[in-house]
Amino acid sequence: MTFFNRLDRRARSIDSLVCIGLDPHPADLDVDSPTAAREACQRVVAATVDSALCYKPNTAFFERHGGAGFDALAELIASIPDEIPVILDAKRGDIASTAAAYAEAAFERLGAGAVTLSPYLGADTIAPFVADPRRAAFVLCRTSNDGAAALQERIGTDGEPLYAAVARLALGASAHDNVGLVVGATRPEILAKVRALAPHAWLLAPGVGAQGASLSAAVAAGLRDDGLGLIVNASRSIARAASPAAAAFELRDAIRRVRDERRNRLVGDPAGESTDRHEGAAPAGAAALALADALLETGCVRFGSFVLKSGLVSPIYIDMRRLAGFPDLLDHVAVVLAALLAPLAWDRIAALPYAALPIGTAVALRTRRPLIYPRKERKAYGTGAAIEGPFEVGERVVVVDDLATTGLSKLEAFTQLEAVGLRVEDVVVVVDRQSGAAEAMAAQGKRLHAALRLGDMLDHWQNTGRVAADQIDAVRAFLAASSDADGDRRR
Repeated sequence: MTFFNRLDRRARSIDSLVCIGLDPHPADLDVDSPTAAREACQRVVAATVDSALCYKPNTAFFERHGGAGFDALAELIASIPDEIPVILDAKRGDIASTAAAYAEAAFERLGAGAVTLSPYLGADTIAPFVADPRRAAFVLCRTSNDGAAALQERIGTDGEPLYAAVARLALGASAHDNVGLVVGATRPEILAKVRALAPHAWLLAPGVGAQGASLSAAVAAGLRDDGLGLIVNASRSIARAASPAAAAFELRDAIRRVRDERRNRLVGDPAGESTDRHEGAAPAGAAALALADALLETGCVRFGSFVLKSGLVSPIYIDMRRLAGFPDLLDHVAVVLAALLAPLAWDRIAALPYAALPIGTAVALRTRRPLIYPRKERKAYGTGAAIEGPFEVGERVVVVDDLATTGLSKLEAFTQLEAVGLRVEDVVVVVDRQSGAAEAMAAQGKRLHAALRLGDMLDHWQNTGRVAADQIDAVRAFLAASSDADGDRRR
């Protein structure tokens, strides 16, 4: 498992993006010794273990004690629970055998999972630290200190600021996708620019707390589309709090509130209602209805007369297979579904053949999470696999599909996935046709989440005049009269 796999899993399992810096300042210690420094940090860890996404010990406060300090730092890292990633704040910056020696010290001797680096010597600085795909490096891109602008914002001959050039160089320095960036929360507008340059990367954002950065601005600017990808670091504001546990929980909850507000805006739910699109859910907001309009304009939704597999003649046809022919729209769908997935707990995406395979792939690329899919028929040759793609028994998968009508095909997929030891709790679809799927899934202990409900789409198109009223009425009448029809409607 890679460092970023571990980070993703930890973030989802405890729903936290809080990184706690372990900086044992001598002024905060009763006795200025390596043992006192270690014990002070261990007290912070013990108080915050339920809210910390990761820990970031600063080597300087241990190295000042010499060899005994190095040993104390190794003991501190070893005492942190295995499931919590550790980023070594060392800001190394050398090349060749020297960099390799620094990497050995950070990963093999101290036991960290990632390390911060200074990129001044170029990609040669980064390479030795990311040669092992299990390890990671966070490269200083635009730091949070006041003097950073003098160098990091200098404009190059190509018109690009230095921090942007660093971001591009750093992300291209590894073949293993194991490079993150350090971008200060004190400049949210730059954080947003770096996020645009690196849509999938994890960004480590110091500056919240003692340096006074705006948490809401930083979180809104730095989150990935899936609601992850941002590590909000706080050190003194937690370690020096009357209750470090309470301070860490408060920061975690504040990040959640900003993230949830952002997600609700993204999926078109500005009032903050549940984004679960099932019976009784709040109507879709403007952003989701814009997606509905795009589906109509591209022919993914059509009105007319269509013979279904059942032989019934339908006045509406929803064909999400067309999405693959419209890359921008497919990406738009992936962004919306990634936002729906953000608060859920899951390890892998399970896309249902065939219409959902490109959708699931787009979501996997957006979220940087692995994809599997259950075959319609088990292969009679080769591996004979019923489920394509790697997975581990006991993992949670979220089922992704294009439509939900009765839920029949979803129930069949649940059986296939659970037969091999996978757990299914949630299903995410683009459109819920409101024909009983949510209830059918609830009876199986599953939750349905949809970007759009067909009823909301019909109301919107009628109110805006995009579709004639008689066509809308014909669809409503058809759905009411054929709620148990077989064929293409039963998905």
